[in-house]
Amino acid sequence: MYKVVIIDDEPIIVEGLSRVIKWEEYGCRLSGTAYDGMEGVKVIREQEPDIIFSDIAMPGMDGLKMIAAIRVEQPDAMIAILTGYRDFDYAQTAIRLGVCRFLLKPSNLTELEEAVQFMVSELKKKQPEAAGHEDTEEDSEGTAGSFIVKNAMEYMQNHYAEKVTLSELADKMYVSQWHLSKLLNKHMKKSFSELLNEIRVKEAKQLLKDPSLRVGDVAEMVGFLDIAHFSRVFKKYTEMSANEYRNKKLG
Repeated sequence: MYKVVIIDDEPIIVEGLSRVIKWEEYGCRLSGTAYDGMEGVKVIREQEPDIIFSDIAMPGMDGLKMIAAIRVEQPDAMIAILTGYRDFDYAQTAIRLGVCRFLLKPSNLTELEEAVQFMVSELKKKQPEAAGHEDTEEDSEGTAGSFIVKNAMEYMQNHYAEKVTLSELADKMYVSQWHLSKLLNKHMKKSFSELLNEIRVKEAKQLLKDPSLRVGDVAEMVGFLDIAHFSRVFKKYTEMSANEYRNKKLG
């Protein structure tokens, strides 16, 4: 039987979907529910469902990031969005990320059943004709990966002055550290630490043009707590020390 997971911050929606649809008639069984995005990602990783019904406007969660994470980690899953968020661009992005149904609340039983029928039929097609569905899966997974990398890079660009770890960034993107590291290497051809250091060195080069700032001040301003570490990284990327770079620019 196909496994189904339902995610929504409104318990009445979760209970309603759980009971109103006769899952067994479609060869499905409800294997898990969740009431927020982080919990939802956890349940999805544990259950590896075939079908996912999820809201994308839950408190404290970026729904599109969650969808991208699901698509990257569960590329074969059928995802249906059930939401009151009536934004066309948002819907278009969700569809590019591999969502197969975008249902506006309140949805009637006919719409819900049609969505289940469609997803089950797509899952059945994949079994005997897996090779024919790999342009579609790779496209949506690739789009999701690009979406995650774009958001990860934006986060690093905005928070480089803070202590940013791969673990923290992965949590923000709703993916595992392994998946995020793999995506950064695939799309950027560089590791997390290389990308973060490049951003920090770029910002440091701008700050070093201000003679009133000490090198130690600059190091701290771009996220290095250890000036010796900053000096090593800066020289690695510029082939000169921070003072040499400053003297060259100001000289």
